[in-house]
Amino acid sequence: MSEDVHALIARLCRRAPVIPVLTVEDPGLAAPLARALVAGGLPVLEVTLRTPAALPAIAAMAAVEGAVVGAGTLLAPADVAQAVAAGARFGVSPGATGALLEAVRAAGLPFLPGAATASEVMALLAQGYRTQKFFPAEVAGGIAALGALGPPLPQVAFCPTGGITAALAPAYLGLANVLCVGGSWVAPAAALRARDWGRITALAREAALLGSGTRTA
Repeated sequence: MSEDVHALIARLCRRAPVIPVLTVEDPGLAAPLARALVAGGLPVLEVTLRTPAALPAIAAMAAVEGAVVGAGTLLAPADVAQAVAAGARFGVSPGATGALLEAVRAAGLPFLPGAATASEVMALLAQGYRTQKFFPAEVAGGIAALGALGPPLPQVAFCPTGGITAALAPAYLGLANVLCVGGSWVAPAAALRARDWGRITALAREAALLGSGTRTA
């Protein structure tokens, strides 16, 4: 994978402090959901490949002006091919395997691979991944664990995901090795069921302001 593609995933992570992690059950809700999040200042969206609606949802969101849509929960090469065909512009995974890394390289897909330990971070760094997903963030030690990875591995920046809430996000964003966080709280299931796009836009606006002035050197 080229350095430009590695740099692109870092730039995407810097676009906003939160990447919404979205599990879409109804593809008909995908476009208005994307519009609501973009209107609130969160343009980079991750749709998890956990439902039959995921791929059509990615296709619908990819057509929304201002949205940069990626596919999450990539587990196998077939997932990569399907995500790219649906219009995904980046990929995210809870971990990494040799086959998965080869598939994203072949596809030229900007990729955010998951790591939870120093050894996993080092293995990905050796393959050029300076931007990684720290997952599952809260279960894997949270803010203290991620902060501890910083001094020995200053080359790597993270998007922590997993158990992060609006209340926890500012502390993560205050770490020097964190570019953004992934979170599902900006699109709660109740608001989706009610098609309350105003509520989702309001939550996105709040999230877009998180981390301002909190980052440590």
